[in-house]
Amino acid sequence: MTIAEHVNSHYGLKELQGAESNTPEIVNFFKLIGHSWVKTDETAWCAAFCNAMLLLAGFPNTGKLNARSFLEIGERVSIPRPLGSSNEFVDVVVLWREDPNGWKGHVGFYINEIGNEIFILGGNQGNMVQTKPYSRSRLLEYRRIKKDTI
Repeated sequence: MTIAEHVNSHYGLKELQGAESNTPEIVNFFKLIGHSWVKTDETAWCAAFCNAMLLLAGFPNTGKLNARSFLEIGERVSIPRPLGSSNEFVDVVVLWREDPNGWKGHVGFYINEIGNEIFILGGNQGNMVQTKPYSRSRLLEYRRIKKDTI
């Protein structure tokens, strides 16, 4: 399967609420990238989702649970390409969260831009896998991840 097929196969996956909060598919993203200690979908999972999708499609990944770890993989690009435009590389969007100089962030796969909004397909966006717009003012970097390089 291509990276786009892997990502899209999970589109609409939601966190379960209440006693069933450990959604098995979401918890499995953590397990796939070496964090089997995570037992609940209440743990932030945008980076786990991106890393798991990269791994399943044969791309390098950070293996880390923080979104800003994606600033250390691939190469910075100024003009990203949408998910599915290549089977040899994929572009991710790394955003800051709460503080541009802090450690928190968000990561997902680039879809497109309209005006001042960047559309990202990712996990843990409104507690689900979906496409959602984010303000361009939160952009840290676009990163291109190639199958053959880290």
